[in-house]
Amino acid sequence: VPRNYDPALHPFEVAREYTRALNATKLERVFAKPFLSSLDGHRDGVNCMAKHPKSLSTVLSGACDGEVKIWNLTRRQCIRTIQAHEGFVRGMCARFCGTSFFTVGDDKTVKQWKMESPEYGEEEEPIHTILGKTVYTGIDHHWKEPVFATCGHQVDIWDEQRTSPKCSLTWGFDSISSVKFNPIETYLLGSCASDRNIVLYDIRKSTPLKKVILNMRTNALCWNPMEAFVFTAANEDYNLYTFDMRFLESPVMVHMDHVSAVLDVDYSPTGKEFVSASFDKSIRIFPVDKGHSREVYHTKRMQHVITVKWTSDNKYILCGSDEMNIRLWKANASEKLGVLAPREKAAMNYNQKLKEKFQFHPQIRRIAQHRHLPKSIYCQIKEQRIMREARRRKEMNRRKHSKPGSVPFVPERKKHIVAVVK
Repeated sequence: VPRNYDPALHPFEVAREYTRALNATKLERVFAKPFLSSLDGHRDGVNCMAKHPKSLSTVLSGACDGEVKIWNLTRRQCIRTIQAHEGFVRGMCARFCGTSFFTVGDDKTVKQWKMESPEYGEEEEPIHTILGKTVYTGIDHHWKEPVFATCGHQVDIWDEQRTSPKCSLTWGFDSISSVKFNPIETYLLGSCASDRNIVLYDIRKSTPLKKVILNMRTNALCWNPMEAFVFTAANEDYNLYTFDMRFLESPVMVHMDHVSAVLDVDYSPTGKEFVSASFDKSIRIFPVDKGHSREVYHTKRMQHVITVKWTSDNKYILCGSDEMNIRLWKANASEKLGVLAPREKAAMNYNQKLKEKFQFHPQIRRIAQHRHLPKSIYCQIKEQRIMREARRRKEMNRRKHSKPGSVPFVPERKKHIVAVVK
């Protein structure tokens, strides 16, 4: 189509584009239906999940009754069930080649299982079982080598061929809730303990590197898969903190929106966003560089969300919660699934550019940001806003009636850090 770009011939170009952008924004909210399906079959709350490193359609989940299920996401059904442990399954991870996976439980054992189902007539037995001295609360596998780490009252580094740990790392004495290997600098690992510490280790030196102490306990952490030094921690004080491990004195960003303790966090494979699961019965998607979430997902039946995973193709989010269900969500709420015609694709790209161009216009911004929230979350957000305002007012009054400089301004990023120990 020939087109004349002379602005004199198109006097209302901006007005037309604004109208189109407004309509595109409204339609995006109309088509925002993120919930896809729920995978039910567990007989107790889902406590942990793991992704298959080589297969997009396979996901593993462990429940509070010691049961492990392997799911096929394309068929949306369970393909295998294992009674793995007595008591809770505390953690699970797949081997980097995808041939086997590891589970740890309350019965003080680490078990390695084959990923394939057993042959006809074969028993469902683990390949290896390691009996430990204490309860293990988490496990993670090295990204390139046959090494894995478990955590309990200390962090143990194991070789797959041996039944005793290669080395044990400890700094202070307390129970450690989660441990994670860095996907880029594969020798680094981070752990969070219940004495409010986040500790970083290097398995080449077999010593802890440094730790940062926060005001409240950290429940989980996840490394950014694209930036080697960046990780995000999910904290009890309703916030998430993104740190650069070189400068732990203050977090790069404080992400605030949840109204209850944040229990789990997982990065998208692009490293630009992460998803967090919270005790307030919702999951939220945060851009890495923004303090507030771009999306909040909830359903009437969903209870406290304990674990969350972002699939490796960047399209879907899986969350496991207290009421025995695993839910499958779209990562982009209004995205159309399936094959797109070229014209559809062009129209979508055009609309996206328009929305970006006019994103700060008040009307468009209001529509794009509006989310329906459950009444409980809505009321708690309101209450916390009042409490924050009261604290700010009190601080201002104290500053007003004190000697100049005696009540310093403390930035939000510094408020939650107690100390950094090297």
